[in-house]
Amino acid sequence: MNKISYKEAMEKLEAIVSGLESDEIPVDELAAKVKEASRLIRICRSVLYQTEEEVNKVLKEMQEERHREDGTVF
Repeated sequence: MNKISYKEAMEKLEAIVSGLESDEIPVDELAAKVKEASRLIRICRSVLYQTEEEVNKVLKEMQEERHREDGTVF
């Protein structure tokens, strides 16, 4: 599986949703588009989860550093 950015995954997902909402996707392609949308959603969720973990790690490190500077125990 090639790695795509969150932005690219969202753009592709939005295009699929738009096609579904406007009935532009032929029935013959519907299952494939839904599978692709599912794959894109998993990619977006993964990126969001990883980003959340990284942000939480940085915030924890900042909090620990502040407590060390203040001399407080947390």
